[in-house]
Amino acid sequence: MAHWLMKSEPSTWSWAQQVEAGAKGTFWNGVRNHQAKLNLMAMRKGETAFFYHSNEDRAVVGIVEIIKTFYPDPTDESGKFGMVDVRAKKALVKPVPLAAIKAEPKLAKMALVTNSRLSVQPVTDDEWRIVCAMGGL
Repeated sequence: MAHWLMKSEPSTWSWAQQVEAGAKGTFWNGVRNHQAKLNLMAMRKGETAFFYHSNEDRAVVGIVEIIKTFYPDPTDESGKFGMVDVRAKKALVKPVPLAAIKAEPKLAKMALVTNSRLSVQPVTDDEWRIVCAMGGL
């Protein structure tokens, strides 16, 4: 199973709001980048993603599970983009800031470091293990 990282500005949708959504989860919409769309399309039910607070916090704060695969995003007037549904799975014991990720040599090739603007990105198994360990899991 693959791993992912999904970015959200906490002022728009925070980890706390994701947790409040409970087991039914929520949709992850608003993606308007073609590479991010392809990543959403590649997601499978049961896969996991880091929940990353962008802009204000710049840190991995939790893990979500994909509970519904790619389907059309009704907020997209062009009809080109879609979304997935996710639910909160686990909070990190301690958030992992972007600065700490950039400081870890083993994460130098992580998409978060090399393509930081991409809102939905793949995470390798090794990167997943390292970030989870950094977050106390």
